[in-house]
Amino acid sequence: MFKKIFSIVIVLAVAVVMNSCENADNKATEETTETPYNMAKYANFTLTTDISQLSDNQKEMLLLLFKAADLADEIFWLQNIGDKEAFLATIEDPALRQYAIINYGPWDELNNLTPFIEGYGPKPAGAEFYPPDMTKGEFNSFDDENKTSLYTLIRRNEERELTTVWYHEAYKERTDKMSALLEEAAQLADDPGFANYLNLRAVALRTDDYFESDMAWIDMKDNLIDLVIGPIENYTDGLYGYKAAHEAYILIKDVEWSEKLAKYAAFLPQLQTELPVDQAYKNEVPGFDVDLNAYDVVYYAGDCNMAGKTIAINLPNDERVQLEKGTRKLQLKNAMQAKFDKILVPISEMVITPEQRKHITFTAFFSNTMFHEVSHGMGIKNTINGKGSARKALKEKYSAIEEGKADILGLYLVTKLNEMGEFNDTDLMDNYVTFMAGIFRSVRFGASSAHGMANMLRFNYFLEKGAFSRNDDGTYAVDMDKMKAASTDLTQKILKIQGDGDYEAAANWIATDGVIKPQLQADLDKINDAGVPVDIVFTQGPEVLGLK
Repeated sequence: MFKKIFSIVIVLAVAVVMNSCENADNKATEETTETPYNMAKYANFTLTTDISQLSDNQKEMLLLLFKAADLADEIFWLQNIGDKEAFLATIEDPALRQYAIINYGPWDELNNLTPFIEGYGPKPAGAEFYPPDMTKGEFNSFDDENKTSLYTLIRRNEERELTTVWYHEAYKERTDKMSALLEEAAQLADDPGFANYLNLRAVALRTDDYFESDMAWIDMKDNLIDLVIGPIENYTDGLYGYKAAHEAYILIKDVEWSEKLAKYAAFLPQLQTELPVDQAYKNEVPGFDVDLNAYDVVYYAGDCNMAGKTIAINLPNDERVQLEKGTRKLQLKNAMQAKFDKILVPISEMVITPEQRKHITFTAFFSNTMFHEVSHGMGIKNTINGKGSARKALKEKYSAIEEGKADILGLYLVTKLNEMGEFNDTDLMDNYVTFMAGIFRSVRFGASSAHGMANMLRFNYFLEKGAFSRNDDGTYAVDMDKMKAASTDLTQKILKIQGDGDYEAAANWIATDGVIKPQLQADLDKINDAGVPVDIVFTQGPEVLGLK
């Protein structure tokens, strides 16, 4: 799964709903009824939680973590657009500048990367990870074993030849400061496991070797405060999907909700063996030292804060850690509640048939999201035919396919646990109808988003299989039996693509069905015209928590 991060509280005061405009040539300062951006796309939400149970040392430690997160945010600006201050200095209109901060650049991340500032063309697929004039042929012939590393930039040397630069060298000033802050924070940590993780993460930031710190993060069980920081996800690298972008989350555990989730981890080994796919595609035995917990998130920075906000985390991404120990699945409960209340419920009132709206529940939304994250750690990580990891074989298509796997496999797991009599937190119909409404929420992220593309693939697959029907009034009704069957079939299809490392199949499928077709677009236009937000933006920072 970090907006104006430097402890500055972002407040969006939106008084007028402004229409989105695809013409990026309009000047920001023109007096016009249309703008090239749509501030009403984002609902404001304050990230806070009760920290009265924290010790004085923990509160002091939080301030250091905020500063470290700010540095991760600065690095992400460099990775996405370049020099932040130089870029923002060119924007005179305060509202347009705020929209640029939300998007970490001049491209609308939730509108297919449409430029909204005059003078900018399409976003480079490789962002700032690669030279802008580099061709794929040049990269493919570049003989350097580190070129596909998650943690290297591709640059040109004095002879204009390609070369690799490690993150800890390219961002040395910031990573050294970040490491020092984590080491200082470790001295204030009440939990020994968290202190160990902070110290190892500091080493990782200086070396770009994250294995030991990832293993230590998996081992943490009792810490109330948590931190995810460093180069994590690959979504911003749209060229190959190789390069990880910097981000940070600061989290406070919700102990009561976490206790409710713990029981489900025990069933994951059995569920892996029962996946609805040929044995060759489930022979891997992931580590199942699984940690299911709920948190209130109090800070987002960097990649995870750009435009669409993450509401759950499944980490580490390192396949070695996943196979040896497993992953931790962190549910960001307060951010999830915000998206449910401000976005999913209004959408469901427009697109779900009235008879099924009673099945839209937060508990179902929470559990669907939780099992989505669980599913990232299941299935297959390495191809069965010697093509290496699925991530490397599927290249820039991997993220959309992986997000599609997690979505559909998550629904499959909910169904299986319910049939086993182990998951009875909801009426199963709640999960299916809420899942259907969730497609309309996530597909609005657009084709530039892995999550949006995954939802387009699923919507079109469900449409083909008759998993839902569309009424004359434009509302949808779920056929649960057909959706169950379609979910099983789709799970098989995705796991096979990953196991075969079938880049061509992934690319062809995305080209055909990873698009919004006319009827769906008409329904999305209705939602947009009603002013339903697409995502949320945060008021956040130490001041919100009463820290100074």
